[in-house]
Amino acid sequence: MENSVVSVDVVDNIAIITLNRPDSLNSLNQELLDALSNTMRDLSINDDARVLILTGAGNKAFSAGADIAMMRDMTAIQARELAANAHLIYRAIERCEKPVIAAVNGYALGGGCELAMCCDFRIASINARFGQPETNIGVIPGFGGTQRLSRLVGRGMALEMMLTGEMIDAQEALRLGLVNRVVAQENLLDEVRLIAAKIASKGRYAVKLCKNAVCNGLEMSLSQGCTLESELFGHCFATKDQKEGMAAFLEKRKPVFQDC
Repeated sequence: MENSVVSVDVVDNIAIITLNRPDSLNSLNQELLDALSNTMRDLSINDDARVLILTGAGNKAFSAGADIAMMRDMTAIQARELAANAHLIYRAIERCEKPVIAAVNGYALGGGCELAMCCDFRIASINARFGQPETNIGVIPGFGGTQRLSRLVGRGMALEMMLTGEMIDAQEALRLGLVNRVVAQENLLDEVRLIAAKIASKGRYAVKLCKNAVCNGLEMSLSQGCTLESELFGHCFATKDQKEGMAAFLEKRKPVFQDC
């Protein structure tokens, strides 16, 4: 599956989605946003793709953010429509039933940082740089940055990053909890593939429900979230995967899941 600005490679149940505008540091223009939306829709129903990896072409950038040339002459109404559309696309990534891992190679700035944050978690190369520098050009983050960054690193650090417009490096992002791991640049995709392969080997229904419980539970009270968890836990016991998984554990062998 391939588009001029987004390419997809599915191998061994892992889909690698690549933002493919390296000459502009994979900046997000409308064509790329639309292609990403279509790609996510297609992969969400592709049974061969069990785990999704999102990355950027080249070694310089995951994505340097929204295309400023596209936005420069927008009216307030057009800018609001752009942001609303981006929120729908990013929300679809966040709510995808399949795990989505960001492999951050280089700059993840503005809309690019916001895109990485809507993935389930982030693995960064040592050369990665994160930031919400929108105040440098007279605007605020518009693709979810004010909300997701605050939830990931806390109000104070999020405001410092947004108000100063300064970038942080990969190690600082790791310290803050913005990324899960930092790896050598040349090993980034191999490392992320290993993580994705481990996830793909688990029961598909259990993986789906884990993500469901966390994503929905975080928007509920603790009591409501625990009720949701109990309900989903019960659902697992109506599957063949639960029977196989527990039998394999007791028989000291690897489970052979049937995705049901």
